Amino acid sequence: MTKLKAWIAAARLRTLPLSVSGIIVGAALGYSNFIETTIFWLAIATTLGLQILSNFANDYGDGVKGTDNEDRAGPQRALQSGAISKRAMLRGIVITALATLAFAITLIYVSFGKENFFYSFFFFLLGLVAIAAAIKYTMGNSAYGYRGLGDVFVFIFFGLVSVVGCYFLFTKELIGLVFLPATAIGLLSAAVLNLNNMRDHYGDKKAGKNTLVVKLGIENARKYHFSLIVLAILSMLVFLYFTYENQKNLLFLVAFFPLLIHVGVVKKNRKPELLDPELKKVALTTFLLSILFSLGQIL
Repeated sequence: MTKLKAWIAAARLRTLPLSVSGIIVGAALGYSNFIETTIFWLAIATTLGLQILSNFANDYGDGVKGTDNEDRAGPQRALQSGAISKRAMLRGIVITALATLAFAITLIYVSFGKENFFYSFFFFLLGLVAIAAAIKYTMGNSAYGYRGLGDVFVFIFFGLVSVVGCYFLFTKELIGLVFLPATAIGLLSAAVLNLNNMRDHYGDKKAGKNTLVVKLGIENARKYHFSLIVLAILSMLVFLYFTYENQKNLLFLVAFFPLLIHVGVVKKNRKPELLDPELKKVALTTFLLSILFSLGQIL
């Protein structure tokens, strides 16, 4: 494997569509012509930076701690395989963090200018917290991913902050209804992480990585997974109930079908290592949901 391919693999491209789903939903709620705006593309760049940063940090943290070993059920990681050295990965983490911060600062300036110092300061702090959270998922002695808190981070930053934050960047206001699709995207993002942790359950438990799945046990984690999917669907349906205007608003319902099929697959599964393909399915379905939802809002 070439160095370029190793870095691309470490960036985990299949996670990127999921990470931008919240930005698409928040932007569509905030501005009908969002795709033509600088705010939207800077928000996309910032979110992609956070996701890639999290992936690099996860690769490094699990690699250094020995969690990524021969017991791992998922794909082999860059540090684990030796394709990227510890020093190079640390350098990549620093560069990605700085690039993400630069995108975030530019986004804040374009959104608020010099007139809204409080908003700018608040979003700057939020950006710093998001970068720190992306790094601390598996890195360091107090890595929260090893204490079963990864789901909380994903729900907050790739759900609530992503959707509500992007909506606010466009409108400079908050309404309660925005939290419903934000909750749905956050729950589906947490579902992808839960699948990942279900797949790696045995290896994580052996390595001392106490994910929520390890704490709950595989059967309770399965029930938790069903709850995430069902609550996400219900959140979208409640939003639809309060905001329905025409048939175009129903477009996103199409995305429910692959989610329901997925639930059936997980229910029947008894070999967690075979859940890996389901990660991509839920991630892409969430992305599809965001696209269809956005079309229903702006058409």
